[in-house]
Amino acid sequence: MNEQTTILICEDDTAINKLLSITMEVAGYRYRSVTTGKQCIREVVREEPDVLLLDLGLPDMEGVEIIKKVRAFSDFSIIVISARGEETDKVMALDAGADDYLTKPFSTEELLARLRATYRRSKTANKETGQESTVFSNGWLSIDYLAQEVLIQGEKVHLTPIEYKLLVLLANNLNRVLTYQFITRDIWSYNETDYAALRVFATTLRKKIELDPSNPILIQTHIGIGYRMVKLDA
Repeated sequence: MNEQTTILICEDDTAINKLLSITMEVAGYRYRSVTTGKQCIREVVREEPDVLLLDLGLPDMEGVEIIKKVRAFSDFSIIVISARGEETDKVMALDAGADDYLTKPFSTEELLARLRATYRRSKTANKETGQESTVFSNGWLSIDYLAQEVLIQGEKVHLTPIEYKLLVLLANNLNRVLTYQFITRDIWSYNETDYAALRVFATTLRKKIELDPSNPILIQTHIGIGYRMVKLDA
């Protein structure tokens, strides 16, 4: 990230908005700041930023609604910054399409670290999807999408249709936390949530693709929220 990276700040609290603006300026980023949801949507449409720092409690619109509207036409990085620290709020924001969630109060050092990490993940994902490759590789895992084959350290493993669908979903959202609700809705195509069944399939999948299923590295659990496939070093 450098001075060409554009950050959009959407925060209605004057003091926090100023703090975020100063932090971005000192760190050398281009930034714009707004205080309402409508202003945020207009700015996103007018000039798509690289990262959106979004407060959930805005005066005219819920932050989750903004995330949904933005995700309908764009996939740039969204970091929620909110005083709402409840698990349900985090789940709703991540399920709507946020990439990360930072609870107030926070340190500027942590914010900048989250910003860099989220942006790196976004650029890596965009680069990989732009290659139109039919093979996905991550550490010891390879997925041949055309053949629908999964290889672990070069050896083919057999997955059930549900296990394969779960694996591909996580791979296509590399390093992003997917909520239980998002996963069950995508895999089973209905709104009712069957978390118990999902946990069973996650367990059986790990037994087949993790080098040490008792200490999973590739697929991590975010307790109470969902699962994430971790980007491994090449």
